[in-house]
Amino acid sequence: MAWYDEAVFYHIYPLGLTGAPRTNSYEEGEHRLNTLIPWISHIKDIGCNALYIGPLFESVGHGYETTDYKKLDSRLGTNEDLTAFVQECHRQGVRVILDGVFNHTGRDFFAFQDIKKNRENSPYKDWYCNVNFWGNNEYNDGFSYDNWGGYNLLAKLNQHNPAVRDYICDVIRFWAREFHIDGIRLDAADVLDFGYMQALRHTAGEIGSDFWLMGEVIHGDYTRWVNEGTLHSVTNYHLHKALYSGHNDHNYFEIAHTVRRLYEMGGNRPDGLKLYNFVDNHDVERIYTKLNNKAHFEPVHILMYTLPGVPSVYYGSEFGIEGKKERYSDDSLRPALSLEDYKDALKDNPCTRLISALGKARQQVKALSYGDYRELVLTNRQYGFGRTYNGETVLVAVNNDDDDAFMSLPAGPAAAYQNVLSGERVFVTDGRLNVTVKGNSGGIWVPVSGEDTAPEKEEKTEGRAEATPMVEETMGAETARTEEESKRQAGAGQTAEKPQGAEIPGTAEESKGRTEAGQTVEGAQGAEIPGTAEESKGRTEAGRTVEGTQGAEIPQTAEESKGQTKAGQIVEGAQGAEVPGTAEDPEETEGLPTSEGLQEQEVRPAAKESARDKDVTMAEGLPKEAASSNIKLQEPAKKKTYEEMTIEELQQAILDRMAMNGPVTDRMRQDVIENVYHNSLINWIKSFR
Repeated sequence: MAWYDEAVFYHIYPLGLTGAPRTNSYEEGEHRLNTLIPWISHIKDIGCNALYIGPLFESVGHGYETTDYKKLDSRLGTNEDLTAFVQECHRQGVRVILDGVFNHTGRDFFAFQDIKKNRENSPYKDWYCNVNFWGNNEYNDGFSYDNWGGYNLLAKLNQHNPAVRDYICDVIRFWAREFHIDGIRLDAADVLDFGYMQALRHTAGEIGSDFWLMGEVIHGDYTRWVNEGTLHSVTNYHLHKALYSGHNDHNYFEIAHTVRRLYEMGGNRPDGLKLYNFVDNHDVERIYTKLNNKAHFEPVHILMYTLPGVPSVYYGSEFGIEGKKERYSDDSLRPALSLEDYKDALKDNPCTRLISALGKARQQVKALSYGDYRELVLTNRQYGFGRTYNGETVLVAVNNDDDDAFMSLPAGPAAAYQNVLSGERVFVTDGRLNVTVKGNSGGIWVPVSGEDTAPEKEEKTEGRAEATPMVEETMGAETARTEEESKRQAGAGQTAEKPQGAEIPGTAEESKGRTEAGQTVEGAQGAEIPGTAEESKGRTEAGRTVEGTQGAEIPQTAEESKGQTKAGQIVEGAQGAEVPGTAEDPEETEGLPTSEGLQEQEVRPAAKESARDKDVTMAEGLPKEAASSNIKLQEPAKKKTYEEMTIEELQQAILDRMAMNGPVTDRMRQDVIENVYHNSLINWIKSFR
């Protein structure tokens, strides 16, 4: 067991958080890094014990065009400031990893400047890829070279050159020796040479057995990077996408399928793939902006903290701030914040209280770090699973519906369980934990042992004991933020608002959608989940079920995620048959199980047509209003820019360019198909020369 096995990360983009100038004048500036020292105690207060901070070293602008790997960026301070900062983090029990930008350098880097000066006679002419002194570029250098992402500002290092490898390995040793860091996040690891990364891993091993290497990888088979000889972990973009779209589409099948596939990649072992889980970072939109229903902030984060992997919070998101990605700038994702503006957040902001409670639960409940994973209940709107470690099973249940949901989960040997978020205690009945999960919420249920489980010592109603929270700060009852309030915050610019009272909306009408006798749904291994009676949103009618894993019955909703079976149909599938929904773009859920793949499937029409069916005409695939109007579809442009292309078009363009360079293997083709991120595909296609 290493420190990172139990890590809960906080992620800081320092140039943004400190409000540093966008362009580096290379003059001695303010000691802005020192302004982040008060954030260390905040990091601890919200239950984090590790910090990923970067980029930090001398650069021209955003930090990823490195000028000097051994000098703190002049806009942030001095090397002595960084040493003192890391020392203070360690004093407060926070591990520190830095951003390692080792794929490319900036044009002001000494080796590149020497090539500009001495051209063919430069001893560094082979430090970069494909330097061509017969070419030219927009800077009129009189030579061309390979870059990253189509940007000549980022000159790609020749990672096969032994001199380059030796230099970068020496940089890593310098960072460890001078700043006493605990690991490195490798920028653009998905385009790093594997032999190069293996050399970096060897250097990490020299520094210490627990010196952590985590790589930025967006698409592909993560086991290519995460293994004994290469990296310890990579960024989990697969789960990132599933978490927000699975909630926006009310499609827990997408999330569960993603988790199952990643768990299988790791050999179905809890220590097989420990990926870096996140819901937002410095390159993607804030989760609070991304979610259609802001109330889903709670179940999204419950899953991020409890599913296999290492959880991470991006600075400011614990306050529920907004951040929308702009076409030509990421400044809105990297705002300057003052901690003083959020001094009462733990008391007044339910988002912050939730993150704090989850962080502390993660550190206290070892099964969430080391336990195996077992899916127990799965419907479009409810999802339950267990994490078992040393014979102790922790149960997690989430609900993305506006109405409360009754869930029945197979329990471990404990006599009672307690929800660490609310304090509610429930006694096990016939080997099952029967709980009601509030709308747009969830719970983490840990076994309670000893005298505390004796029913005669508790005053209980219907099997429930009086609730006493196990974690101090929880969401509580303050879940009344309205859609209007969240829209008013949307579009925050380069400096974020300070939503001290940012709240997560709760249920619309708690009295609506209560369980009706006889309407039950069985989850995996017989878990029973009652449906709702008069469901204004067109949900399950009495007796309508979907049979899933091992004969389990799962309620089918009428307002289903796009692409599913119509409401009211009975779908009977053998051995884990699932009916996943689709994301906004069909290609985003390519590879998910579909109804066409069900074994012994039987579909019977329902008596009633769902509300959604009435609003959509399937003949044209358009809403009725559009189908009956005189709307004319424009012809597509003769030639699109990469930014205008769809995901499928970009994927095909990449495959075409690959084919021009040689044979395209099945593995290469699969990597392209699995990349469903528009910006990533744009960068990929632009990286071809």
